Amino acid sequence: MGPKSDFIWLNGKLLRFQDATLHFMTPGLHYGIGVFEGIRCYAASNGPAIFRLNDHMQRLVDSARVLGFLELPYTLRELIDAAKATVAANAFPDCYIRPLIYLAEGGWNLSLDAGVPHVGIAVWKWERFLGDEALENGIRANTSSFTRHHVNASMTKAKICGNYANSVLARTESLRLGFDEAIMLDPQGYVAECTGENLFLVRRDVLYTTPSAAILEGITRDTILTLARELGLKVVEESISRDQLYLADEVFVCGTAAEVAGLREIDLRRIGSGKTGLVTRRLQHAYQQVTRGTHPLSANWLEYVPLVEVGYGHGV
Repeated sequence: MGPKSDFIWLNGKLLRFQDATLHFMTPGLHYGIGVFEGIRCYAASNGPAIFRLNDHMQRLVDSARVLGFLELPYTLRELIDAAKATVAANAFPDCYIRPLIYLAEGGWNLSLDAGVPHVGIAVWKWERFLGDEALENGIRANTSSFTRHHVNASMTKAKICGNYANSVLARTESLRLGFDEAIMLDPQGYVAECTGENLFLVRRDVLYTTPSAAILEGITRDTILTLARELGLKVVEESISRDQLYLADEVFVCGTAAEVAGLREIDLRRIGSGKTGLVTRRLQHAYQQVTRGTHPLSANWLEYVPLVEVGYGHGV
């Protein structure tokens, strides 16, 4: 059994965890026809608070549009309210939130228009994605033998379920080789992103990251770009070659699950001092402040959730 909770929001109602099931013949399961988000709720200074909830839900809706859904059964506001209600019903002050829009009730002819979109939202207690030591010591990564999606082969701006087979192939390979994460190159051979995170490097006090064209435009990535400029760092978005990673003073990844984690080694080459660098630590600290409600930008990015008891079958 994977992550658990008391309630899951499914098609407008909060159902008990064991009752939120799908039929085997759900086409979204067979073909990866769906879109999802990963969102965090933090135990912030004034109570449970969801980080950049509106931005995440807007990207979910945008992903559905990119995939080709013409109509969704819920508005953006309804999805936001449903996420807050699901967190509240489970009384999790610190948790991960997973909204999913998937194809159901038809669509076996490989056409979205022949099916009906369904929507679910699950939450669960969160454990650190890359391990407790990742923040302090950094992680080990390798360059994957698998190439990131071509922008005209699969839509890179959408969190489409089927896209993540690419990430599964790459990360499974890396873990079996003894690494913690995989760095994926784009079809032209430049650095794209990791399997679930965007990537940055620091060289001579300048922060570099890859252009947005071939990557998922991460909301955490956008947060880091904003925080870096707030800290007075020069930020450059340009193509990055594999060997530029080896020569960097620091390399780090960021994402909703990983937050901000340094890379101490890439392809068996030590990066910088071989541990989490100073710039990475500054950004880690700023990110922790903003997600915990103690940064000036917290007011713009945190949406607080009152914890209330909700019964079985409660509609939202």
